[in-house]
Amino acid sequence: MKVRIVGSGSWATALAQVLVDNGVDTMIYGISKEEVDDINQNHQNTHFFDCQINPLIKASTDINIIKDADVILLGIPTIAMEDVLSKIKTLMDHDYMVINVAKGFHVQTKERMSVLIKRILGEDIKVISLIGPSHAEEVIMRQLTVVNAVAEDLNVARKIQELFSNEYFRVYTNDDVTGAEIAAAIKNVMAIASGCLAGIGQGDNARAALITRGLHEMTRFGLKLGGRKETFSGLNGVGDLVVTASSIHSRNFQAGMAIGKALGAKEFLATNQKTVEGINTTKTVVMMAKELGIEMPICEAVYAVLFEEKDPRIAIIELMSRPLKVEYEH
Repeated sequence: MKVRIVGSGSWATALAQVLVDNGVDTMIYGISKEEVDDINQNHQNTHFFDCQINPLIKASTDINIIKDADVILLGIPTIAMEDVLSKIKTLMDHDYMVINVAKGFHVQTKERMSVLIKRILGEDIKVISLIGPSHAEEVIMRQLTVVNAVAEDLNVARKIQELFSNEYFRVYTNDDVTGAEIAAAIKNVMAIASGCLAGIGQGDNARAALITRGLHEMTRFGLKLGGRKETFSGLNGVGDLVVTASSIHSRNFQAGMAIGKALGAKEFLATNQKTVEGINTTKTVVMMAKELGIEMPICEAVYAVLFEEKDPRIAIIELMSRPLKVEYEH
């Protein structure tokens, strides 16, 4: 089976190494000649990692390498997804599967990534989301990692499970596409909130509360849109939320920390050059929640900090001052 990876970033490179370690015919397509040359000539991707990678990993700046793919893995940000998918559609003339690892929504249409992929490539395309609690920085070092292959058809998910699983990278399967994709997206918003807490000097007590109430908020949103409750207590829910909202490896946590330290988001938004998926996700989730009548106080607080110039300290005081209530309403 031939896998072609679109994107030469950290997660794309880490997953390429998992596949090559498993003996899978794998190649990376990237737009950065510097990154492609680094992979091919130095067996590194020094823009993201300070380590050697499997020397069998090959990369190219020619998108035509995807033409013979059995599986295309999309290792690109959500904001670039529609344009890249349109290019892929013009090149492919046979059956293939698509793996998505991006976590978020289309900014304009609010589509989940699997819905967007099928809209552009065709409803018959087999789409699998490979998502779960994972940092590329640990996977590239072959540290133990467990994720989910999520697809409507579990037989399709099992093919991806078998492709990636090895002694350090274990894959489960899940067919709750709606719940898993929503959880994967919203946990980035919670990670920004968690980073803000750290940035203003709050500790573990605050983070534990944030993660717990954030999980409740994610679940409420996901159930409203048709997700299953157990998904939010699994790898794609609490698992991914904990790792993203607790680790300095997380770009969303890093963003929140910088915003917290600066006591506002204005400078960060003006100077940031990295992909922080939670920023656009915050906007989308708050908009959808208002349309659907879903209470999302943490997401709304993050929105106010990001887009309404609210001091994160004030946003947190307002959250702590909300009317007192029981933890779970029956």
